[in-house]
Amino acid sequence: MKSNCGKLLVYTPKMASHKERLKVIKAAVEKTAKTLNLEFEVVAFKGNTPIYVYYKDDAAEPVPLYCDGEGEKSLEQVCNTLRSMIFVLSFHPKYAALKRIRRAAMKFS
Repeated sequence: MKSNCGKLLVYTPKMASHKERLKVIKAAVEKTAKTLNLEFEVVAFKGNTPIYVYYKDDAAEPVPLYCDGEGEKSLEQVCNTLRSMIFVLSFHPKYAALKRIRRAAMKFS
């Protein structure tokens, strides 16, 4: 059962050129979500933009955590970026739900 700490959203264009990168990013988001007991969702849209990962909880607007526009990164690099951003966000009073998983975010690597 998932806790109510929010979810990770992967926004990706429906273009075939992004399919390989989406595999890596989706795997990283899935690993991060599973480890931190978060939900995740992939949202496809029209356009030719980079792949973005956002954090969303019930009370606030989505917050960007990762953008894949800066070249290719490995699964571990994407996981580390997500973990670092979630850890920093856990100190913001607007995202108090993340405070509960702060310790797990620090251990996760």
